[in-house]
Amino acid sequence: MADDAATAELTELPAEVDDDAKTEKAPRGPAPVRLTLTIGLVIVAALIGLVGWVGLRAHRAHEAQQQRTLFLQAGRQSAVNLTTVDFREVDADVQRILAGATGDLYDNFSKRSQPFIDVVLRTQSKSAGTVTEAGIESQSGDRAEVLVAVTVHTSNAGAAEQEPHAWRMRLSVLKVGGVAKVSNVEFVR
Repeated sequence: MADDAATAELTELPAEVDDDAKTEKAPRGPAPVRLTLTIGLVIVAALIGLVGWVGLRAHRAHEAQQQRTLFLQAGRQSAVNLTTVDFREVDADVQRILAGATGDLYDNFSKRSQPFIDVVLRTQSKSAGTVTEAGIESQSGDRAEVLVAVTVHTSNAGAAEQEPHAWRMRLSVLKVGGVAKVSNVEFVR
């Protein structure tokens, strides 16, 4: 029996050693630190990407707003230029119109400018246009259609005072070399 007890102790001893080996865990070392660091870097990279994307969208929206403002401003100014002509300054008025024009409008107006000047001088005509409303009808890339409502006061030598006229114009505006110019004008009802 003593031998049986010693044998039992010997057989139990390795079992105890196995239990201790099971409860002892291997040292964890850098694995959790590496995992935490990797997750942190992924989050930082995602945040940088998100901030970059939001910044790019904000920049593009700002550029688009600047371009809309440029087109609207060019349309408004061209409408005033086209409707404000004084016989005492007609040459400068025509040059101002041509400076804001491009394409067909420039070609047609420059060809017809001398007969226009002659009529304005002969009738001693004066007109002053005031923009009452303006807006962008459509825009695509470097071009836009601008609608402008103008009130025009006109007087001629020897004629009775005339009532102001309300006109609506559709101006085709193009961005040429960083400057917005009008390429076509239509009167709209």
